[in-house]
Formats: sequence, structure tokens, C-alpha cells
Amino acid sequence: MRWMIALVAAALATGAFAQDVGEIKTIKGAAHVEREGKKLPAVAGMQLRQADTIVTGADGAVGITFLDNSLFSAGPNSVLVINKYRFDTTTHAGEFDASLNKGSLAVVSGKMVKQSPESMRIRTPSSIMGVRGTEFVVKVD
Repeated sequence: MRWMIALVAAALATGAFAQDVGEIKTIKGAAHVEREGKKLPAVAGMQLRQADTIVTGADGAVGITFLDNSLFSAGPNSVLVINKYRFDTTTHAGEFDASLNKGSLAVVSGKMVKQSPESMRIRTPSSIMGVRGTEFVVKVD
């Protein structure tokens, strides 16, 4: 029993049970994910977590599907941070807070925003957008 508790504690300490919040579905050109101080090559099928930063190069683009079926498409030279993501698959309640520090982002909101229109926020260096509709595009120079 002690070894089981030690194993679970070790897994928690290394982030082995970190919750996946979305998945990279498409990728074009150069892109990587910054997670816990490491740069990981972005690949289709890669699971994303809260606090991940997605970075695309001059020729890069990434398509992401989140647990609530929100769709994000980050264009070239983009820096997108998943600040907070919480989603209840039963009630569709949750909270989604992301930052676009640079580049472009197209969004089609999913179940969370349909349930609670105020649940998604996209931050830029100069503003915070509360998402009320279902589709939008934002660009940060």
C-alpha cells in the first residue's frame, strides 16, 4: 500500500496526471509548445494542457480542438497562451481564458460559450475580449 501511495505522489509531482484540455489537430510549418520550461515540437495529435504556450513560426499555423469543441486556428508568428481552462462535460459549464500575445487567431466557440456566453475571454497586450458570439478573428501586431 505504501508503494502505491508513493507512486501516486511521484506521478502528481511530475505532472503525469495533468489534465489535457485540447489537441493539436492540424499543423503547418514551424511550431512548438512551451510547457514547464521546455520547448516541445508541435505535432498533430499532441495533447495540450492549461498553461501551455503555442508558438508558430513565420511559416507556421496550428489548428486546435478543445474539450468543449471550441476550435482555434493560430496563424504565422503567433504566441497563444492557455491561461485557464475548466470544462464540465455534463453541464457544459466552465471557464476559458487565453492570451494572444502576438499574431492572429480565428475562433469558433464550442459548448462552453453556448451554455455560458461570458465563459470565454481572449486577452491581448492591449485589451480583453469577452466572447459572446460563436466566431471571431483577432490579430495582434
